[in-house]
Amino acid sequence: MPSALRSLTLAAAVCAGAFAAPLAHAQAESYPNHPIRIIVPFTAGGIVDSIARLVGDKLSARYGQPVIVENKAGAGGSIGTDVASKAPADGYTLLCVSPGHTVAPSLMKSVSWNPVQDFRAVQGFGVISNVFVVHPDLPVKNMTELIALAKKSPSPLTYGTAGNGTSNHLSGELLGQMADIKLTQVPYKGQPDAMSDLLAGRISMMPLTAALASGHIKTGKLRPLAVTTARRSPALPDVPTVAEAANLPGYEVGTWFGLVTQAKVPDAIVRKLSADITEIMQMPDVKAKFATLGLDPNPQGPAEFDSFIAGEFSKWSRVIKQAGIVPQ
Repeated sequence: MPSALRSLTLAAAVCAGAFAAPLAHAQAESYPNHPIRIIVPFTAGGIVDSIARLVGDKLSARYGQPVIVENKAGAGGSIGTDVASKAPADGYTLLCVSPGHTVAPSLMKSVSWNPVQDFRAVQGFGVISNVFVVHPDLPVKNMTELIALAKKSPSPLTYGTAGNGTSNHLSGELLGQMADIKLTQVPYKGQPDAMSDLLAGRISMMPLTAALASGHIKTGKLRPLAVTTARRSPALPDVPTVAEAANLPGYEVGTWFGLVTQAKVPDAIVRKLSADITEIMQMPDVKAKFATLGLDPNPQGPAEFDSFIAGEFSKWSRVIKQAGIVPQ
């Protein structure tokens, strides 16, 4: 390349860089100047939907702009996620995510998006614990005894789930791999159906959300063994973690929630959203609502939540492959 042309190209690049930063700053200063949409890749009425509407209402009040929640359910959340991945990179389309965001690509051939490459994190909200519970007739009182029983049992113990790829399923799969025991998943249409069979003694155990399990634990109809998250659940503070109870360091499964957006949304807009949502999460009524949902708040900014999502994607890709689960 001639030196004159090379100098011209370099000058153009420098000018482009010089204008990019002020432009991004100006975009953030005027953001938002029209409605924002939050895509929920599930039907209305669930926990993901409830969180999205709670945060959306607070953002709308703060920004003076409508924040519209759009439910685009189907294919385990992948339909709504696909729509969000193809949205303009302007920060006006957000996606409320949960564990399926990092699991679906390993379970479904039809998924065309990548949770790490096609999205960037805005804010992590926190996690809901699952708790391994058993029917009182099962002769175990803690996780160590459960593992010992599973190792000597002539047939695998059964555990109920709300379906393939759910946090219930992953909780049991990871326990089986880390403790080197055989467990058989029994998938149901939802947690309530599985819980009914557990209460009737038709299955051995279930990783059930702490909110659903606590009432039956108090009445003695279910026995808690351990929670699946890295720290104890505020709803069940006396129940140890699996890592504690079974001496399995690194065991961690939770139903986490957060917001992401298209991968090329400018940094300044993402930082603005994250800072505002962090403040929203400190509001007393928001904390109270999170508590009723069983959510243990853990605000994560963009960098931390991005790292978390990448770690979850890598972990579950490995676990699913090791389990021999073939994408459908």
